[in-house]
Amino acid sequence: MFEKILIANRGEIACRVMESARQMGVKTVAVYSDADAGSKHVALADQAVHIGGAAPAESYLKGDAIIAAALETGAQAIHPGYGFLSENPEFVEAVEAAGLVFIGPSASAIRKMGLKDAAKVLMQEAGVPVVPGYHGANQDGMFLAKQAEAIGYPVLIKAVAGGGGKGMRLVEQAENFSEALASAQSEATTAFGNPDVLIEKYVTSPRHIEVQVFGDGVQAVHLFERDCSLQRRHQKVIEEAPAPGMTEDVRTAMGAAAVRAAEAIGYKGAGTIEFIVDGSDGLRSDGFWFMEMNTRLQVEHPVTEAITGVDLVEWQLRVAAGENLPRQQDELTITGHAFEARIYAEDAAKGFLPATGTLSHLSFPSSARIDSGVRAGDTISPWYDPMIAKLIVHAPTRGIALKQLERALRHTDVGGTVTNVSFLALLAAQPDFVAGDVDTGLIERHLDDLAADPIACTKARSVAAVTALGLMQSPETAPQDTLVLWSPLTQTVALSHREERFEARVAVMGTGDYVVDLGALQHNVTWRGGAWWVDQTKVLARTAREGDMLTVFWGNGYPFHVIDPLVREDEAGAGGNVVVAPMPGLVKSVFAQPGQVVKQEDRLVILEAMKMEHSLLAPRDGIVEQVLVEGGAQVQDGMALIVLQEDVEVAA
Repeated sequence: MFEKILIANRGEIACRVMESARQMGVKTVAVYSDADAGSKHVALADQAVHIGGAAPAESYLKGDAIIAAALETGAQAIHPGYGFLSENPEFVEAVEAAGLVFIGPSASAIRKMGLKDAAKVLMQEAGVPVVPGYHGANQDGMFLAKQAEAIGYPVLIKAVAGGGGKGMRLVEQAENFSEALASAQSEATTAFGNPDVLIEKYVTSPRHIEVQVFGDGVQAVHLFERDCSLQRRHQKVIEEAPAPGMTEDVRTAMGAAAVRAAEAIGYKGAGTIEFIVDGSDGLRSDGFWFMEMNTRLQVEHPVTEAITGVDLVEWQLRVAAGENLPRQQDELTITGHAFEARIYAEDAAKGFLPATGTLSHLSFPSSARIDSGVRAGDTISPWYDPMIAKLIVHAPTRGIALKQLERALRHTDVGGTVTNVSFLALLAAQPDFVAGDVDTGLIERHLDDLAADPIACTKARSVAAVTALGLMQSPETAPQDTLVLWSPLTQTVALSHREERFEARVAVMGTGDYVVDLGALQHNVTWRGGAWWVDQTKVLARTAREGDMLTVFWGNGYPFHVIDPLVREDEAGAGGNVVVAPMPGLVKSVFAQPGQVVKQEDRLVILEAMKMEHSLLAPRDGIVEQVLVEGGAQVQDGMALIVLQEDVEVAA
């Protein structure tokens, strides 16, 4: 076994690898960028080496700097995690040329599966079913359009070097093909440096089911399946294992196909064979097709670990160190059911717009496994994916596990940034999902309900008001003695919530006895029997405050801004006349020029941030007055990009 390994990654996966390595007695080396100097993965490692600037291209994608760090610290092997260099065959070859071990598959295996078009041909030869489509080298736009017509709409355009939904577009009609192709190629070039795409038939009622495989370079086993159908923008949201509705004959067929795929390329280490499955009439042994192989550990690997009792990272280290497969196929079994929810700093109500911010408060329930790369006080950086944590639950049955998932999400408290926690909790209770009736379109069909901003009720607002005045230190803490003379002491506090401003008048009747007047109604907030109550409701909330930001966690996280009465808010802003950057990022394209007439929701700017492209749209009909930015510029959050003329009517 290795004595020391270097993890060529950051965040939760770096922390995850370190945890298993520590349990095995293996020392770890972290690498970090300027943005990650004080990060959790640096703190957990036995050693840490600075490798460059905040941008991935200046740090986590610098293979030579990472290899140099491994040699400098005496590491014997490099674990790539996922993302960054994890599926880069040139990096694998450079690692091995330096006399180090790459904890993962060979460069040859990565190359064979790295391009989706070539991989599908290889899979056909190995007897693995593939989706009908065009996987050739001709990338002429007119030729690809003809191929799409021949396949039959709807079709999927997919980057051949893609992953994570980047460079992927669904096209339902021929007239939309050219624009979708150009968009997919642009995003593919940005994400992977390769604009090539393939065209596939889009499967009606598709389910995304993947099989975890593990090989030693000759032999492979599978560790059963995961259902990853709950997606938005082609990115996974909640995963589960095993797949709902799975039968033994279909599981056997999919598992055998996945093992054939892995053994066909002499696969070594952990990998995932992803299948697209026709879910329109139940699962069938002839109703699944190879989609792609991920030649690395997957983000959702914890659900497989939960149902099999296998530590996949431990397996990776053992096989990379030359040991045999820890178990054979007949020694692997499924126990219970598991779910994983991905918690991100993102605004579901605004199209899942990624967010930044400092985590002023972070608390997770003890009933769930939490894989996280951040702590309270850490900052969500614009340079990397805004993942906060993965929350994993495991129970004897799917129904029990799903209830545990919702309960755990309702007790996940994150302050300092907007998150998707409420969205995930609503999704965990969505009736179709609860019934196991899932497909990749489920979230989109119910998006209006799932992505709605949770609005605080008046009871939660009362708790916020009392907390803002310092009268309630926390819902678990008794109040300090309060002296009331001849009449109640009344204090007023101004708060805002979801852009709504309101005032609360709080009358102090005695110690732990308050009347909160919100204008339309009143609530009695009292301490009795060792707990706080709002009228006849026991307060099960948690609260957190950082400066003028206050959050009440009560089923959802309700953010409040405590308004300083001495500060007058500037209400003379440009409002709907200005298009601003919603986050720091790189301007990829500008589609506006001074004097141009635009309609509401016309695309004006493409901003690349959080590893994705975001279209910034015209807020109303109007005429462009100023263009304050050009393509290639790096912009900050809130920077004005486009200004429209004021009070100009545009002819219909």
